[in-house]
Amino acid sequence: MVSARKILKLDQPFAMRRGGALRNVQIAYETWGDLSPRADNAILIFTGLSPSAHAASSSDDPAPGWWEDMIGPGRPIDTRRFFVICVNSLGSPYGSTSPASVNPATGETYRLTFPVLTVEDIARAGHEVVMHLGIRKLASVVGPSLGGMTVLAYCALFPNEARSVVSISGAARSLPFSIALRSLQREIIRRDPAWDEGNYSSDAIPVTGMRLARKLGMITYRSAKEWQLRFGRERASSERKAGDPFGIDFEVESYLENHAIKFTGQYDPNCYLYVSRAMDLFDLADHGGTVADALKRFRVERALIMGVETDLLFPIEQQQELADGLRSDGREVQFARLPSLQGHDAFLADMDRFRPPIDEFLKGL
Repeated sequence: MVSARKILKLDQPFAMRRGGALRNVQIAYETWGDLSPRADNAILIFTGLSPSAHAASSSDDPAPGWWEDMIGPGRPIDTRRFFVICVNSLGSPYGSTSPASVNPATGETYRLTFPVLTVEDIARAGHEVVMHLGIRKLASVVGPSLGGMTVLAYCALFPNEARSVVSISGAARSLPFSIALRSLQREIIRRDPAWDEGNYSSDAIPVTGMRLARKLGMITYRSAKEWQLRFGRERASSERKAGDPFGIDFEVESYLENHAIKFTGQYDPNCYLYVSRAMDLFDLADHGGTVADALKRFRVERALIMGVETDLLFPIEQQQELADGLRSDGREVQFARLPSLQGHDAFLADMDRFRPPIDEFLKGL
């Protein structure tokens, strides 16, 4: 499958929603498929917190993408029909301007001088890519988790620029439970002495803070029942390290440790702080006074809202709220309430449930 990996460089300063502006902004993105002569077959994808723009493999990059089974010829997001764009979030460390980037005004890394990041800023950066590609109206704007929030922000900011929306395991706002969890993750990172008020070097990052924050996140991304069925009380296969009386005893501990170590080497800690907080700051009601009024301003013709019954971070009631609000103006809205055990991460781990509703919805475009 052919794709293009590109960087959009903005000539004008990028004004941030909560103050400040970024100069020489770069937005990383990948595309698959071909844009139609009328430029009316484009689908824009926003990612969750951790992925890059590499959503699917291609001849340009044969490595499997984070949504490999969703995008491609004959798959639900069919690249024979659609021109697919996946944008790396502003603030994320995978090519777009972020706290890990160099501030052109000082020649130094932004670190904590980076302006406050919001979900709306991420949406606007994606919009810049769409405009750059000469697309005036998207066939659909799609996103899971943070991406599910970002598609809502996109439709609130640019209500006439998408014919449909697919919000997956997203929400109009974060609830106190998920805010508390992410707040604790950020504090764990900041309490690591190696964080050094954000001034760590690339070879001395706050490894312990990132590892523990990731473990806490991984626990909440799945359901308690899945942990039970998957691991039970199975003992770890490797022996405990000498001199560590409270080391790993159980296989579930080993699983969390391995995933945390992998993540720690990939994601910049300051970027994690900024993107995580953006999720907590988002409130769709800021675009209309109430969530219901904000949804009434959307001009999409059709919507697919998907949620998982075991999701701890964005409970199914939050997706129900979105579906009900979008139906209020008589538009066509499909609500997929999925009984997956995989919790919030089901859109990655339980693809067999997600593919059919997305496939059916997009075939109607």
